[in-house]
Amino acid sequence: MPETAMRTATISRKTNETEIGVTLNLDGTGAHAMSTGIGFFDHMLDQLSRHSLIDMDVSARGDLHIDFHHTAEDVGIAIGQAISKALGDKKGIRRYASCDLPMDGTLTRAALDVSGRPFLVWKAQFSAPKVGEMDTELFREFFQALAMNAGITLHIENFYTDNNHHLAESMFKAVARALRDAVEIDPRQADRVPSTKGTL
Repeated sequence: MPETAMRTATISRKTNETEIGVTLNLDGTGAHAMSTGIGFFDHMLDQLSRHSLIDMDVSARGDLHIDFHHTAEDVGIAIGQAISKALGDKKGIRRYASCDLPMDGTLTRAALDVSGRPFLVWKAQFSAPKVGEMDTELFREFFQALAMNAGITLHIENFYTDNNHHLAESMFKAVARALRDAVEIDPRQADRVPSTKGTL
């Protein structure tokens, strides 16, 4: 893969429920601007960008007067589509990565494979229905949409926690760190797809 190739993408998604815009650069510095109308969700997306070093601009207008479900899911879809588009043929990427992320009394693992075979394994349980104003059940919906549309196998497992805020944040940070490593170009195989099949 030529060093000058730009791994960037812009996705626009509009439905009767939401209007989403995502622009990202896989080879960025973690610069970010988030505006979803959901404060805690913006905070989590900040972590996803900052710790993956993926520049990310996300804007969303959704039917928040109903609930936050459509917005959280559709943002996941759009970010996933943007990641997939920016990866292109996936030549040179490391493909596999994992991260054990400690956050005070919380420990969460994210492991992923940029495989083209979307799958989510979710082993986490919140002890409260909301963090801030966001429904905790929507974190799974976001990561499900992200994995399906990015074409990644994603495992998220929380080993223990004493704080729901830290549980959510540890998930986003762990996924970010694993994603950073998985999409990086491996200089030892920069011109090859990391699969014996020759394609991902």
